[in-house]
Amino acid sequence: MGVTQALRWLESEATEADRLGLKRYGIPMDRAIGVPMGKMLGWAKGRPKDHALAEALWADGRYEARTLALLIEDPAAVTPAQMDAWTAAFDNWAICDTACFRLFDRAPFAWDKVADYATRDEEFVRRAAFALIWALSIHDKAAPDAHFLDALALCEAHADDPRPMVRKAVSMALRATGKRNARLNMAARETAARLATGSKPAATTAREAQRELTAPKLLTRLGCKG
Repeated sequence: MGVTQALRWLESEATEADRLGLKRYGIPMDRAIGVPMGKMLGWAKGRPKDHALAEALWADGRYEARTLALLIEDPAAVTPAQMDAWTAAFDNWAICDTACFRLFDRAPFAWDKVADYATRDEEFVRRAAFALIWALSIHDKAAPDAHFLDALALCEAHADDPRPMVRKAVSMALRATGKRNARLNMAARETAARLATGSKPAATTAREAQRELTAPKLLTRLGCKG
């Protein structure tokens, strides 16, 4: 399938109601077609990865075309420069998280980008750093604890970011890291305890983490003490 056929498919599946409905999720309607995520996931399921098609879809610029690009791109073909360029173009949380959970976390240099993007001030670039931590905590089974201990330090450094889209990702990264194993659970809880005495955004993040990371079922699963 070429880019023309893919775009025609999107247009055939689009409805104005779905496009207008994106507003309540904070996705810009002026660059959207109006196709539900479920349909796009169904389109991508079972299709071979296609780097050329992904690049062409991304270049279209619309939300759904870029979503298809992320779903069809081959992680092995992604370059650091491409990842940087696509991340710099993020304009909403949904495209950011789709990229991190379905593509970027499978790139061999993903951990390098975590540290890089966390230092950037652009809202969705920084969110990408913590969405990547969140995604890697689930998908990177072989990652050493040291990577996640470094990630916790980043969470602590940026937990006072006043922007909700960033703070939510920091919160999720902190909680997801603490659910990985007993050692990281303790480290995440210690991080949350320090954050609890900080700014209002940091304290909110701490409360969210402490509530989840001390849940009896989680502690039992991880084999750690309350």
